[in-house]
Amino acid sequence: MSTTAVHSLWTTAAVEPLNKIPAPHIEYAQLSPVLIVLTAAILSVLVEAFVPRKGRYLGQVFLSVLGLAAAFAAVVGLAAGGYGTTKAQIAAMGAIAVDGPALFLQGTILLASIVAIFTFAERRLDPADHGHKVDSFAAEAAAVPGSEQERAAVKAGFTTTEVFPLALFAIAGMLVFPAANDLLTLFVALEVFSLPLYLLCAVARRKRLMSQEAAVKYFLLGAFSSAFLLFGIALLYGYAGSVSYATIARVVDGAVVSVDPALADTMGNDALLLIGFALVLAGLLFKVGAVPFHMWTPDVYQGAPTPVTGFMAAATKVAAFGALLRLLYVVLPGLTWDWRPVMWGVAIVTMLGGAIVAITQTDIKRLLAYSSIAHAGFLLAGVIAATPEGVSSVLFYLGAYSFVTIGAFAVVTLVRDAGGEATHLSKWAGLGRRSPLVAAVFAVFLLAFAGIPLTSGFSGKFAVFKAAADGGAGALVVVGVLSSAIAAFFYIRVIVLMFFSEPKADGPTVAVPSALTTLTITAGVVVTLVLGVAPQYFLDLANQASVFVR
Repeated sequence: MSTTAVHSLWTTAAVEPLNKIPAPHIEYAQLSPVLIVLTAAILSVLVEAFVPRKGRYLGQVFLSVLGLAAAFAAVVGLAAGGYGTTKAQIAAMGAIAVDGPALFLQGTILLASIVAIFTFAERRLDPADHGHKVDSFAAEAAAVPGSEQERAAVKAGFTTTEVFPLALFAIAGMLVFPAANDLLTLFVALEVFSLPLYLLCAVARRKRLMSQEAAVKYFLLGAFSSAFLLFGIALLYGYAGSVSYATIARVVDGAVVSVDPALADTMGNDALLLIGFALVLAGLLFKVGAVPFHMWTPDVYQGAPTPVTGFMAAATKVAAFGALLRLLYVVLPGLTWDWRPVMWGVAIVTMLGGAIVAITQTDIKRLLAYSSIAHAGFLLAGVIAATPEGVSSVLFYLGAYSFVTIGAFAVVTLVRDAGGEATHLSKWAGLGRRSPLVAAVFAVFLLAFAGIPLTSGFSGKFAVFKAAADGGAGALVVVGVLSSAIAAFFYIRVIVLMFFSEPKADGPTVAVPSALTTLTITAGVVVTLVLGVAPQYFLDLANQASVFVR
């Protein structure tokens, strides 16, 4: 380019008035659930910085529950205002979708997070240490396990109240993840909720080395999955010339005529589309915990503090499946014939792999981890249906599954011996005779996982399998039923162990929880039974919320 031409560009730019820069248009009311949680998270950080140590615990619990409840009220207000149906729209200059699936999933994440925060706040399960109440988290997370610094922190009664702002930031990321309407927003949301989870996994009070090992494994594998996702986003941008879901969908359908000159050589290149889509899908399937991207799940579930495990197992799955549904149904409906065979294979190995490997487990948390892998396979059966019924069945299943999961992990925190939680299955022998109520509640959760009638697990499985069969995936339903039968074996085995084995003299005790954990477990049982006995209202609700805005 000549000097004269460059000079003319400068002078042209100079005469343009500066007030022509368009201001971003942000719909604050429609984004209010996310903004409320982010505000609570920032205030929570300020509490850590300025409130004296003695007052932080109560302040953090109050602020967290208040923020999440207010965000849920905002979601209900948006749904009542028609933003889930007739007023569904793309907000924040195309970055966020406000529609039925987004609001339903955000509401589910917020409700599950409220009951999970109650388990974070539990301080009655361990005996008091040096006259101070203790929770599930390390007294001082930065201290070396077993060091003099850690002993001094325990003696002084320190508590890691930083877990509350970390959880709030993770929840904010999870709220954006299923609502993201472009690939960069998807990636930013993924990092916002993943980074706090890596830290939360590392701060267990007991078995600190195992907890830190779990966090390192989760971080390393999570970094790989994020890299896959980012590389896939770059390739899809090269293919479509945009990171917007709507634009990519139009290029896939061949509806875009104008081509950016800088991307003329790559736009419409199917190799970029298929490789980029495969990499983005791998990143999402990692978060879902589907085989073969599941290797982190059992180690992380076992090593993380149990309240964090319950929170992750429920909320992360809801967010990740929401993002996966939006990607497949909004961006790639034109590629259904390409992605369905791949997802068939993933669903089959996930259902069978999770169910078969769970039989060999001797630790209750690892068993529940492989159970969650099998459930990811059942959910994928609903995703594969590629119909509105498939979306609504997955939404219902996620709502039911999240409460069963948090309730089950809350029960695990109650069974304790001298070393903390007694998670080895042999320790649970005879629990039904020593503590019939706790064993009965855990049996309800196990029966729901197994999909026994009159529990939410049966309603959810029936919904996804019916949607899959109607969508032409009948063979997948047969595999799903077989996997459910295999899975039922190890759930029933735990129930038999609890009620029909002799309790050991040196067996664990069942701690008496505070009202917080009691409320969590009660909520889990009530939701499990209500969604099992009278699911129709909630199925209709999921059905109304099953249409994506495009």
